[in-house]
Amino acid sequence: MSWTRKPLAALVVCVLLLAGSAGCGTDDAPEGGASPAPVGKILEDRDPEGRPLREVGQEDAPGVGIEVQPDAAGGWDVRLTVRNFRFSPAGAAARAVAGRGLARLYVDGRPVARLRAPAHRLDARLVPRGTHRVTARLYADDGTVWAVDGKPVESTADVTASEPGPGMTPDASSRRKARTQGADSGGRGSPDRARGAS
Repeated sequence: MSWTRKPLAALVVCVLLLAGSAGCGTDDAPEGGASPAPVGKILEDRDPEGRPLREVGQEDAPGVGIEVQPDAAGGWDVRLTVRNFRFSPAGAAARAVAGRGLARLYVDGRPVARLRAPAHRLDARLVPRGTHRVTARLYADDGTVWAVDGKPVESTADVTASEPGPGMTPDASSRRKARTQGADSGGRGSPDRARGAS
């Protein structure tokens, strides 16, 4: 019986050594040996909807510009210009990846759309007669707000919609009297159209 214990003990030692060396590596490490680093720093500050800001350095920070123009159907065409940013497809994992995510569109501070592309059409009912602020803000896929220097990465345009004059119908030609101007926060409006509007 003693002859079977020695080989059995040797076998157990071999198994433990093999299992121990196999457990030294991690399956979570990406190829190339680098471990994933967190993107930016979560701040205590939050956006108006309560989402935390994710601070990133200015040099690699995403940026956004917005342009809003009246369209032929009576609504508004919104075009975003992004820098250091890519729109994530629907169903993307809920984690922050540098320079990726979606834009949320707000009219007068009210959320109206989540954008996964740079173009969107706003219905006329969302921008009635008067002056309104249309804002695009960039978010990571985990719901945090991209931020630089403690401020959300966003752009705002002031849009003024005018009513048609007496005896005119609210068709596309009278809607063209609406004007768009960029706001202080870096929004890109249409100064040419604003100068031509009365």
